Amino acid sequence: MSRPRRILVLGEGYSHDPHHGKTMRGIIRYGPDPVVAIVDSARAGEEHEGIPIVGSVEEAHPFEPTVAIVGVATTGGRFPPEWRLLLRSALEAGLDLESGLHERISEDAELQALARDRGVELRDLRKPPEGLNVPTGANLELDAEIVLTVGSDCAIGKKTVAVELDLEARRRGLRSVFVPTGQTGVAIAGWGMAVDAVVSDFLAGAAERLVVEGAERGGELLFVEGQGSLVHPMYAGVTLGLLHGAAPHLLVLCHLAGATEIDGCPGHPIPPLPDLVDLHERIALRARPARVACVALNTAHLDEGAARHAIEAATDETGLPADDPVRFGSGFLLDAVLARL
Repeated sequence: MSRPRRILVLGEGYSHDPHHGKTMRGIIRYGPDPVVAIVDSARAGEEHEGIPIVGSVEEAHPFEPTVAIVGVATTGGRFPPEWRLLLRSALEAGLDLESGLHERISEDAELQALARDRGVELRDLRKPPEGLNVPTGANLELDAEIVLTVGSDCAIGKKTVAVELDLEARRRGLRSVFVPTGQTGVAIAGWGMAVDAVVSDFLAGAAERLVVEGAERGGELLFVEGQGSLVHPMYAGVTLGLLHGAAPHLLVLCHLAGATEIDGCPGHPIPPLPDLVDLHERIALRARPARVACVALNTAHLDEGAARHAIEAATDETGLPADDPVRFGSGFLLDAVLARL
C-alpha cells in the first residue's frame, strides 16, 4: 500500500537562497502535500515559514517524513560532492527520494542498490519521457486559450506567476490548468515535463505535448510555466523552443523590479521593458503571433511604497497593466489577460 506523502525537503547549503532554493520554496508554497521538515545543517534550529529546519535526515525522524525531495536547483544541475552522504542517509532512513537535477539518481548504481535494499523508490522529475518528436501542429488546433509566462531573467517568478494566475482563474470558476515545464512545477502539479532536459530538436514538440495534455485534462485556459529568458546568454534556447511549441495566444512578461543585468552574468544587460515586449512579440510563432498582455513584477526585495512606484513605472514605460501578483494578488493581471483574450 502506498504511504501518505509527508515531505522532507533536502536544502543543504541552499535553504536561505531564493535563487538556488526556489524548488524548496515552490513546493512549500504550492505543493499539495505537507512539508514536515527541511534539512540544512547551516541553519539547524531555525524555521522557514513555520517549518522546522534540522541538521540531518536522522534529526527529521520525529516528524515522520515518507519522501525526501531535493529542494535545490544547482548551477548545471549536478549534486555538490557533499550531498552524496545526504542522499544515502535519506534512502537508509526508508524514504522515497525525488530529484529534479540533471544528474539522475535513478541511474546511479549505488543509489539503485540502496533503494532496492530498503524497498523505496527513486524518481527523477527531470527525466523526459520516451517518444518525443517535433511538433505536429496539434498546438494550433486546441480548443483552449494558451498563456505563457516569459521573463527578463531566470529565477524571477515565471512559475509562480503562472501558478498564481491559474489559482485565481479557478477561484472564479474558469476551467484553468497550470502546465508545468520545470522540475518544481512537476513536483507541485504531479505531472508535466522538465523541458530543459529534452533534446533541443524535440523541445518544441515536448511543449506541444504539454499543452495538448493540459487541454485533455480539461483546461480551456492554460497557463504555461516559462523557462529561461530570450536575453540570457546561457538559457535562451529553452525559452524559444517553449515559445514556439506551446504556441501561446498571450504572454505575461515577468521582471525583477529594478534589475538591469542578467544575474550571475556580468556584462549582459537586461533591455528596457518596451524592448523586451517588442522582442517577444516579434519572435513569436508566425502562425500565432502572441502579444504581451501585461507585466508581472517581482517586488519582494522592495518595501511597499517602492513596490507600488515600480509597478506604476512599468505601466508608464510599457503602456501595459502591471502588478506584483504575489504581493498584491493576481486578480488585476488575470483581468488584463482575460480582456486581451
